[in-house]
Amino acid sequence: MNNVKELIQQITEGIQDKKGKKIVIADLTHIEDTICNYFIICQGNSPSQVTAIVESVKDFARKGAGYKPYAIDGMRNAEWVAMDYADVLVHVFQPGPREFYNLEHLWADAKLTQIPDID
Repeated sequence: MNNVKELIQQITEGIQDKKGKKIVIADLTHIEDTICNYFIICQGNSPSQVTAIVESVKDFARKGAGYKPYAIDGMRNAEWVAMDYADVLVHVFQPGPREFYNLEHLWADAKLTQIPDID
């Protein structure tokens, strides 16, 4: 079985490949009763960019780490798409919904790692 660190690396590269911004990795491994071990949160500026990021993450995770998502939800309006990789949940937002739901604040006791934007 491939390890989770490799999956996280591939997901991050998939996001960056489509110019996804404000990537945050939330490490939930030290918090009890969570639905997964990691959240990866990022944003795209439009429905088409959000969709492109999701497709890119799928490709990178499959080719680079051998993982396929168990489920993807939110593609219809592409304001907030959640991708379920069991141990890792990927959240791809547009800026408005991301600010509104503020997952980073919700999981404030998690260890948050900010990934610098690639321009």
